[in-house]
Amino acid sequence: MARMPSLFVSHGAPTLILQDGPAHRFLAGYGAALGKPAAILVASAHWESDALRVSTAPQPETIHDFYGFPKALYEMTYPAPGAPAVAARAAAMLRDAGLGGGEDPNRGFDHGAWVPIKLMYPAADIPVAQISIQTGLGPAHQLAVGRALAPLRDEGVLIVGSGSTTHNLAEFRGQPAETPAPDWVAAFAEWAHAALSEGRLDDLLAYRSKAPHAVRNHPTEEHFLPLFTALGAGGPKARAERIHASTTFGILAMDAYAFT
Repeated sequence: MARMPSLFVSHGAPTLILQDGPAHRFLAGYGAALGKPAAILVASAHWESDALRVSTAPQPETIHDFYGFPKALYEMTYPAPGAPAVAARAAAMLRDAGLGGGEDPNRGFDHGAWVPIKLMYPAADIPVAQISIQTGLGPAHQLAVGRALAPLRDEGVLIVGSGSTTHNLAEFRGQPAETPAPDWVAAFAEWAHAALSEGRLDDLLAYRSKAPHAVRNHPTEEHFLPLFTALGAGGPKARAERIHASTTFGILAMDAYAFT
């Protein structure tokens, strides 16, 4: 099995899966371009827990963890099998690294997992598991989680951090999806791109004080932290490639990165 990259994807609003647009089209084509992994392990911004947990459910349910969206979204499912063996191995690797790693036999797929993965692999024939994030422990912890999981890439496992390059929903004013990014969104996204491209790890870990408009773009950290899981899974000398850049509703930078 070929070594897989690790990925960070911005999953945007749940309607990403329904509405045509640059990010939708990118994800819908990227799975075929990347190839079929043996399994997928997703660190989603929408599964936060105090202690690190890994889902070992053999047939995870599709969680509709959102409100007020079109009926078609609530009728969607993603019936991919779970990946209990991969999940148990991941949990053991995390425990060996001193990071914890409890196993959750019931956790389903939240929309941070199933929306982008359904776009990438609509056949739902690849086993998928999730790991939780610990927002209170910050970027360095998520980087360590990714580094502990990195060997799974050599076993054909695609490690995906699913969040958002920018994420301040309080700034949403009903603007159209194609609204251009304001300066404070564009500046943060470009800072992140430069820091990743140049390997400025210390700056990235301190992004809240180093990046322009960091707190405005991320009033809370959970949607940016999966980037560090993906970066860590790329290995200590990971090369970052921005594989997509666009904006939705002006406020959501939808950038995606591959780490090799």
